Amino acid sequence: MGKFIYEDSIKVDFEDRTLAHLQQVIGNKLRRGESFHFTWRDDKSIGEGRTSVWLHPHASLVFKYYGSRQSRINRAWSEALMYTANSPAGLHLVPEPADVGEGEPSA
Repeated sequence: MGKFIYEDSIKVDFEDRTLAHLQQVIGNKLRRGESFHFTWRDDKSIGEGRTSVWLHPHASLVFKYYGSRQSRINRAWSEALMYTANSPAGLHLVPEPADVGEGEPSA
């Protein structure tokens, strides 16, 4: 379980694998100077609402991983996440699709 920290005040847990994909998408958007919303569902323990933050190139972000291994990036998932990040609603988590680049059969 990793942690995404925004402006040293909002801290949310994500699985390390999910966090690695979020870091890649967020990094790519911010590297290009693009600002966008990032929204996620809150944990049941804090009410099952949702939180949305405005990400911009000057935001203070921390991606804290608790596992020692780097996650393999699923290109199809990164592309799906980037698609949401480029939408008017902004970045939000979508289910991980099969990684067709890893020899899995495609339909």
